Amino acid sequence: MARRVRASIALRGWRGTIGRISQDFGRRPDVDDSLSLLPLEAAFSSLSLPTSNTPRVSIVIPVHGKIEYTLACLRSIANFPPTDPFEVIVVDDASPDNTPAVLAEVSGLRLLSNEHNLGFVGSCNAGAAAARGEYLVFLNNDTQVTAGWTEALLRCFELHPEAGIAGSQLVYPDGRLQEAGAWVFSDASAWNIGRFSSRKDPSLRYARTVDYVSGASLAIPRDFFLSLGGFDMRYAPGYYEDTDLAFAARAAGRSVWYVPDSLVIHAEGVSSAGIVETGMKRFQAINQAKFAEKWREALRLQPAPGTSLEIVDRRRRRGTVLVADTVAPDASRDSGSLRLIGMMKLLLDDGWHVVFAPDDGHADEQVIRELGGLGIELLIKPWVSSLPSWLAANGKDLRAAILCRHTVAGQYASFVRRHAPEAKLVFDTVDLHFLREERAAERSGNGALARQADATRRHEFDLIENADTTFVVSDYERELLARLLPTARVQLLSNIHEVYGREAGFAGRRDLLFVGGYGHPPNADAMRWMAQEILPALRRVDTDVRILVAGDVPDSESRALSEAGLDILGRVPDLAPLMNSVLASIAPLRFGAGVKGKVNMAMSHGLPVIGTTIAVEGMRLAHDTDVLVADTPDAFADAYRRLRDDEALWLRVSEDGLENVRTHFSAEAAREALRGAIA
Repeated sequence: MARRVRASIALRGWRGTIGRISQDFGRRPDVDDSLSLLPLEAAFSSLSLPTSNTPRVSIVIPVHGKIEYTLACLRSIANFPPTDPFEVIVVDDASPDNTPAVLAEVSGLRLLSNEHNLGFVGSCNAGAAAARGEYLVFLNNDTQVTAGWTEALLRCFELHPEAGIAGSQLVYPDGRLQEAGAWVFSDASAWNIGRFSSRKDPSLRYARTVDYVSGASLAIPRDFFLSLGGFDMRYAPGYYEDTDLAFAARAAGRSVWYVPDSLVIHAEGVSSAGIVETGMKRFQAINQAKFAEKWREALRLQPAPGTSLEIVDRRRRRGTVLVADTVAPDASRDSGSLRLIGMMKLLLDDGWHVVFAPDDGHADEQVIRELGGLGIELLIKPWVSSLPSWLAANGKDLRAAILCRHTVAGQYASFVRRHAPEAKLVFDTVDLHFLREERAAERSGNGALARQADATRRHEFDLIENADTTFVVSDYERELLARLLPTARVQLLSNIHEVYGREAGFAGRRDLLFVGGYGHPPNADAMRWMAQEILPALRRVDTDVRILVAGDVPDSESRALSEAGLDILGRVPDLAPLMNSVLASIAPLRFGAGVKGKVNMAMSHGLPVIGTTIAVEGMRLAHDTDVLVADTPDAFADAYRRLRDDEALWLRVSEDGLENVRTHFSAEAAREALRGAIA
């Protein structure tokens, strides 16, 4: 016991060891009800799988008895079938029970039967040889799958073209984490990452490269699997075949990924029951020796046994970049979120470990899944008590901290300097808040708002002068700061947009689209202006024209705006159908600052934009070329009439807008700014 405790402290540290011991003394149910596990049924009842004769995914399940587990596994697949065309191949490995007879009654199942027992390795290879899909997914029969499990695995190959293998998050029926991938030490021993931890811990819910993933749920392109020779038969009947496959994949220049949003429940050991000395488990030690011999040279590069897991994890990373903003980004909510997610993707592409801290300490389940699926670790409560405490513990590993908006940067810049003195401190203005507040104060004549703008100006200037680099989103703001703060290091990092292109032509288009939530003051003002003055002017030109509003609007305001004639759609997850059906995007902003994402987004779809001078400021747009500029209701109506009646004008503005996004708002321009700031 003393040896085990000492080894655990070396691997996990004191906190991890105490947590692990407390689990053994804590009470927990045998089954976590939130997982909605299916009951084990020995008796067969009707079961049909919606499989395809032209599958993209081939699910290969080797079985040796335990029919009740196999049926529960198949039922879970029937309950959560892949959205891609798929087939299910069960390889019966000379089962001692009635498995073949029962499975022969399952509709949609391909059943293969081995003439004699081949073990796990031989059965997987036999199933792969018969598979017809582009991707193989090996699945143990003592598992149950959950919604989206194959989609997440396949998405990994789309996000990471160099990926060779992707593995699921495996959890025990009691809800604890079984494996988030695994590390391998120089003696060929291995460690399952996160074993017995909470599966909901965000530090274990981001996609990452690992040494290997378990064959209990493992995806690999079929052609790649065959090119590697399949699972190596030297490990028959089982153990270390998945580790060996991962090392072979990495030797071939491909990576191995843990995919947290592919959740699979695994009753570990059922399919290979037995004590270490006499049962199937005895092959674990035997095959470890075989693996050590085969991969002797590669293992020299692995960490020594007993190396702290924190050190092992750190060695695999180029370095850590912290990103902090007021709340977790949501791509369906605002353009700022799109820019921030785009920035973090670029950092990930450059090999950085990215951690994101929302200032409010919270993120909903969907955001955790989406950001974690990209490879972003979230620092949220209750797992992280505060950002200063995290910096105190992790500052030595930090390469850079990107603090977004003056409200966030003002709180944490001093903590970054104190706990991470070697890290680059980057202040991302998002937009210059003082500029927006000054314009709002000027428009309203509000003295209190003018005083607030002055305080914000002083605060932002202080942060800019003390940061290693400051990001602004427009040429206008960069030129303004060059005059006001000539010694500051200011870089342009504007909106980041994928160029979707125009999917529909001019014919049949009508109406205008406004994108933005009411919670942003310039948007709220624009909605009121559209309802009170712009829409009446438009209807003097076209009595049937509508303005569609896509964004969050409170119920009380929504009713008033709807009664005034606006079509309030609420938040729209996919804007593409609207972008490809309306005549133009409208951006009637009368104050604000920075680059307007609604303008970029419309142009990225080839949708012409009618906007105010403020709306198109600093975006290198020219009136009657990339955009139509309008600053009065009658000017908006005239611009709408021109686009409606002149197809050549509409097409020219569409094409020039697309080219503007390609030239000035590409990922490459943002990548260079990020590299310059961090390097």
